Amino acid sequence: MPTLKDILYSKQERSFRKQLRNVLGFSPRQLNLYKTALSHRSVREGADENNERLEYLGDAVISSIVAHYLFMRYPYKDEGFLTEMRSKMVNRNQLNDIAVKIGLKKITLYNHFDHSLKVSQIFGNTLEALAGAVYLDKGYSQTQKWVTERIINPHLFMQDLENLDINQKNKLYGWANKNGKNLEFETIDETMENGRRLFTIGAIVDGVLIAEAKGFNKKDASQIAAQIAIEKLNLSGNEPST
Repeated sequence: MPTLKDILYSKQERSFRKQLRNVLGFSPRQLNLYKTALSHRSVREGADENNERLEYLGDAVISSIVAHYLFMRYPYKDEGFLTEMRSKMVNRNQLNDIAVKIGLKKITLYNHFDHSLKVSQIFGNTLEALAGAVYLDKGYSQTQKWVTERIINPHLFMQDLENLDINQKNKLYGWANKNGKNLEFETIDETMENGRRLFTIGAIVDGVLIAEAKGFNKKDASQIAAQIAIEKLNLSGNEPST
């Protein structure tokens, strides 16, 4: 006779399968593979238990699929255009937004008490790990179909991306130069979180701190700080105001 623990585990397992099927659009074969893909190292320290190895694999798989997609979609565009478009499609912020939209935040296992994770792109990383799991479970062709139908087509609009300037720092520098402002990005703080360095970068205009952001590398943190500054200064439109 099944115990209460067995019954609860069975219910949790069925619920997890259902949520995962909703995200994937199909029933996975190797369930443990997907559990690993959804486990952040803040709750699973072992390299064979958390999703970092699958994230590494999925990053390469998604990049390859997107490169092929762009190569076929734009037969007359040069390498520079294709490379920039791929960067717009697979950058951390973009993948993180998509991951949240498709429901990965609800089923990702991570330390909810680690406040630094709230400003990182762990869900975008989880999406890459999930792609790695799909690749190992279903093969390249099925993964290509999944990425195209579940990620690219519903969430990445090519015409909008063609006109998107993803370098927020360059946009802010352009506004500063045009309006005679002195813009600097400075490291405000540097701490250790779970063995990783966490940087706080500030966007400073004419000596005044306009925005700050955190990230596990200075490049990501400064881009986020620039984006926040752009929003605060109402520069999001095509014609920035002075």
